[in-house]
Amino acid sequence: MALNKFSSIYTKDDSLPASQAMLIGSGIPEADLRKPFVGIVSTGFEGNTCNMHLNDLADVVKEGVQAQDLVGLRFNTIGVSDGITNGNAGMRYSLVSREIIADSIEAMAGAHYYDALACVVGCDKNMPGALIAMARLNRPGMMVYGGTIKGGNFKGQKLNIVSCFEAYGQKLNGNISDEDYRGIIRNACPGPGACGGMYTANTMASAAEALGMSLPYSSSLVAVSEEKRAECLHTGEYLRNLLEKDIKPRDILTREAFENAMVLITVLGGSTNAVIHLIAIAHAAGVSLTLEDFQAVSDRVAFRADLKPSGKYLMEDLSAVGGIPAVMKTLLNEGLLNGDLLTVTGNTIAQNLENVQPLGEEQDLLRPLSNPMKPDGHIQVLYGNLATKGAVAKITGKEGTRFEGPAVVFNSEEELNEGITLGKIQPGHVVVIRYVGPKGGPGMPEMLKPTSAIIGAGLGDKVALITDGRFSGGTHGFVIGHVCPEAYEGGTIALVEDGDWIVLDAANNTMNVQVSEAELTVRRENWKRPKPNASQGVLLKYLRTVSDASHGCITDLQEEAYVNARETSPHLA
Repeated sequence: MALNKFSSIYTKDDSLPASQAMLIGSGIPEADLRKPFVGIVSTGFEGNTCNMHLNDLADVVKEGVQAQDLVGLRFNTIGVSDGITNGNAGMRYSLVSREIIADSIEAMAGAHYYDALACVVGCDKNMPGALIAMARLNRPGMMVYGGTIKGGNFKGQKLNIVSCFEAYGQKLNGNISDEDYRGIIRNACPGPGACGGMYTANTMASAAEALGMSLPYSSSLVAVSEEKRAECLHTGEYLRNLLEKDIKPRDILTREAFENAMVLITVLGGSTNAVIHLIAIAHAAGVSLTLEDFQAVSDRVAFRADLKPSGKYLMEDLSAVGGIPAVMKTLLNEGLLNGDLLTVTGNTIAQNLENVQPLGEEQDLLRPLSNPMKPDGHIQVLYGNLATKGAVAKITGKEGTRFEGPAVVFNSEEELNEGITLGKIQPGHVVVIRYVGPKGGPGMPEMLKPTSAIIGAGLGDKVALITDGRFSGGTHGFVIGHVCPEAYEGGTIALVEDGDWIVLDAANNTMNVQVSEAELTVRRENWKRPKPNASQGVLLKYLRTVSDASHGCITDLQEEAYVNARETSPHLA
């Protein structure tokens, strides 16, 4: 079987002399035109710790690819930093960037007929964007994670990026000096790597490893480690093997693989963002995945890892005791993972883990089955008159499972941040942030700044928060996001008024506002959709095409047309 079945369209067809001339002109020796072309995409860019080193890692990947008699062709796509944009209008572009990343990788690899892909990625939306693109293209490929950041330290306090947001809440409350506030900011991010807790980046990296789309240990290695560079160098060997065996992403991204990923992130206490991302990746792979599937896993799998944001350990601590493979081997031995599934190594999960030691009693990061952090999963899907199409809660057990109280309503994150400063939020309140959903944002921004400020202000265990927006993987507390239908679409969350009594019950998976249906009908008749928050460009395109959160915020909604396009476009085969 020819390994260059896609690139040969350009390199062997005598009717495309200009194509060959440009390839040769770009520096590819004429003899190499018969070799497979590997697209090496990096989301590297300056000015963000998650991505600042990725171009260098991509160069190492290229070195390894070339050593395998393959032609490595590096290109870049964008990345948007969640840490930098959280708490400001720039965050509206974050989830949107997932689609841009997926579309641009698909466009480059599709247009240039690359035979395989290596996606070198780092921040939150990079990974799902890359996996969506690989699932669409369905050519041999793998994800290479840039790695986790080392923890910071200031005056003996272990720091990570969320420490900065919580310090802001302490500053508002007068509980921290300006000197210490600046000291935390200076020392929270000591170098390259994605945010260090079980936040969204590390959650999605772990999910990718469980899916089988990255090499063992990729998700838990520290960004600046020699092991991370070695992984990049060896990527070429595995890509060669994938090409020779014609193993493609859809051979790996099966329904059972998504089950493995959901089990792992449930055990680890991963970010609720994994819900929308895994649904979107599954959609691209032709696999049905729903909110009910996440709830089913949470009903049978316990939350067991003492990782930040709700716990005490960082990903580098997990790396020191065996990393994600040690966790997966533990779960495999307990019968919680399917070990028969194919991975990018060309071997199964079980074969990859054959010589890995499970975690034992020498560590307390992962609790045993007999003593979990919580007997069921932390991801809970709620329904009720506030969320007739579902909402997603992150309930770790420390915040309780029920909260009720009067609503205090804010129509934007900015309004809420001002409300915190003015003392409008009091113990017992159910804080409502609305018009920040996929369409209302647009872009479904994360509410990390307000939740961290609430915790920093000493209200973390005294209030609950619901929103049609998202939460960062760094968020903790009694929080419920992804409320659907969102306010912009006229969901009940748009009708809530200050003082309405709200009952949130994560034990019974319900969320309701105690207002009669007759009164809600009157309010609905008087409700008017606000003016769109975007008038042109990518945000307006997103607003017009994005699905709701319960369906993964995907932007290719017309499924029949999508399937037909796949059947008629050779580069999507």
